Amino acid sequence: MTAKTDTPKKATGHKAPAKKTANTTAPARAKKTVEPTKVSKRRDVVAEQAKETAEQVRTALKRIPVDRIDRDPKQPREHFDQAKLNELAGSLRRIGQQQPISVRYNPGTRRYTLIMGERRWRAAKIAGLTELDALVQHGIKDGDRTILMKAVAENVGRADMTELEEAKAFQRLVEEDGYTIEEVAEGVGRSAAYIGWRIDLLKLCPTALEAMSKGHLPPALAWYVSKLSADNQSRFLVKYMRGEFSTTRDAEAFVNACRAEEERRASQGSFFVLADETTTPGRSGAQDALPGAHDLPEEERERIVADRTRLTKRIDKLSTAGEILSELVAADPDELAVLLAGSAGGGLGGYQQRIEHLRDLTTKAIKNLRDAKAIAAVRAGAIEINPQAAA
Repeated sequence: MTAKTDTPKKATGHKAPAKKTANTTAPARAKKTVEPTKVSKRRDVVAEQAKETAEQVRTALKRIPVDRIDRDPKQPREHFDQAKLNELAGSLRRIGQQQPISVRYNPGTRRYTLIMGERRWRAAKIAGLTELDALVQHGIKDGDRTILMKAVAENVGRADMTELEEAKAFQRLVEEDGYTIEEVAEGVGRSAAYIGWRIDLLKLCPTALEAMSKGHLPPALAWYVSKLSADNQSRFLVKYMRGEFSTTRDAEAFVNACRAEEERRASQGSFFVLADETTTPGRSGAQDALPGAHDLPEEERERIVADRTRLTKRIDKLSTAGEILSELVAADPDELAVLLAGSAGGGLGGYQQRIEHLRDLTTKAIKNLRDAKAIAAVRAGAIEINPQAAA
């Protein structure tokens, strides 16, 4: 072994052995320093598949029979507005097809599967057309993940594609086709946060999903609701449908308070559940809840009472500010110009700046009070369940 390794070193006058030694040592160093990760390996495979697909696929513009076109079962859109389809059908009758559809040819069945343009295909059948212009792609294999990505990219953001259709399509791209959130975002032209937000909607319980699909639960509020446990989702929905919240922001604050309470109770080893009306007889609301009702020590209850008295007295003084603002509202601008221009308080500009500052503080105070009201309402209507008792 020693003689074999020493021989090339001594024979420095021969070029061939020197080259051989250099060639054999380079790969060894490369193996030590280059270790592809699972992510890079998967991306390399995807890139190779995409390259093979691009080399095999042939595209041709043809006019094909409408009755030989099939819907893609993985099409992300599930609902189509019939009135809009009828309008499109009328347009096809009057001026004809303006944009070709996109299909892939299936040699086994000698039929075509839609990639893009299902609305035009449906409208063509309504209009009684027998043929359509189509970009026909030959050589696409069944299960090619790029097909769904193209269909989703075409439909995302359209007014008639629902939030749940988008959510299901994004989830399918991630779970079935192996895309990352970032890759889906890049493919459909949206942010990664938007993709994640849509997918989160699928965490809604069946009742909440139905309410959102029917337009009873706004999607933005539904996202917050999806963060709750399934049981609390249903109980919140009952309150929301009853009209217990003045605004959507009030409902959102209540949901966020529920979520915080869930986490707080979980850290203490218990479950938090919103109470039903039937389980909390005699309760008249969170405003009647006494301080210290959550097993607080006596000294803490005394502190709460003292601070409550101090704060409420200060808040009551806001009536003076309200009177001043009411006077400014009722004043004539010409009279204000005479009275306040050049005054010691900074003039009209100075007073305006002070009131604008109060407005900003008021906006923040309103949000703080809204959140506090939601927290109080949640805690007043809470049920705490011990895990052992639940079991």
